[in-house]
Amino acid sequence: LPFSTFGTAPNHSNQLHSLILALKVWEAFPVITKTININSLDKIETFVDIINKFNGRFDLVSGCSIVNAKSIMAIFSLDISRPVYLYIYNEESAEHVTKALAEFEVNALQIQEQLLA
Repeated sequence: LPFSTFGTAPNHSNQLHSLILALKVWEAFPVITKTININSLDKIETFVDIINKFNGRFDLVSGCSIVNAKSIMAIFSLDISRPVYLYIYNEESAEHVTKALAEFEVNALQIQEQLLA
């Protein structure tokens, strides 16, 4: 049976729409993910001061929660007793952000020690 029998025929408009949707989905994935530790008020304040110096989108993830990393109020809604994930979406500033936040980054061994404590 021809496509028109099923209600839609393939055309350039549908293909363009699919491409645009695919690009929007691609933009939703972070360029870099870092594991960081911001388990005190001082660390949170310093982190927010640093991250707000950069343009772009940054998210923090803890469990099922994803919040804007530039918002101190949003960060307070997370469980900060354990390391959280920082999602960096801006490829141009990713290296600079990573260097600026090096003091907060934790490695796998540090995470394992915290989980066993």
